[in-house]
Amino acid sequence: MITAEKIFKSFGTCTVLNGINLAIGAGSTIGLAGPSGSGKSTLLRCIQGLESPDSGRISREGYPGFMFQDFQLFPHMTVWDNILYAPRVRKLFPRAYLEAKADRLLRHLAIGQCKDRYPTNLSGGQKQRVALARTLILGPDILLCDEPTSGLDVAATGDVVALLKSIQNEETTIVVASHNLDFLVQISNRIILLKNGSIGADIVPQELEDPIVHLRGLCD
Repeated sequence: MITAEKIFKSFGTCTVLNGINLAIGAGSTIGLAGPSGSGKSTLLRCIQGLESPDSGRISREGYPGFMFQDFQLFPHMTVWDNILYAPRVRKLFPRAYLEAKADRLLRHLAIGQCKDRYPTNLSGGQKQRVALARTLILGPDILLCDEPTSGLDVAATGDVVALLKSIQNEETTIVVASHNLDFLVQISNRIILLKNGSIGADIVPQELEDPIVHLRGLCD
């Protein structure tokens, strides 16, 4: 469960979040839609704790993991070392356990052949999978994704859809910020539209005949 109560956040004179109230149930997949500057990424970062609201309160149950829009892989490390870096530093689990889990994730995400490659030798879709594996190895109860399909082609976007759906089967709570409405409709059981820092709509896409047209109309 994630709860946001009366969240306000400004940068200088620009109000980015304007009194957000939101409750997200455990195991759900929530899409955050809206144009650039609507507050999607800022809300995600506040949920994670990367940003602090100016006022209001956010509570969450469980450990959160964050997937950054630009992946933020270490360029001087191989795929294997990128995935294992955080848990090794935090010393949360025995080494043998971590390496076995990393190996399973690589195979599950179909990037086993990339184990010894560096990020510069990966495609955008492969980098996305490595970023996902790096987040999942810590066993998050909540997965927060900021624009996970940004810069990806149609085929790679389809891969991200499949990957997130596979995580849904594990009952992880997922919150995804994206401007790609088609992508959000495919993966979300609830879509929240942010507009000018406020919630402009809160819909269940499966209940609408054409949720993309509906959302585009609300964005105008």
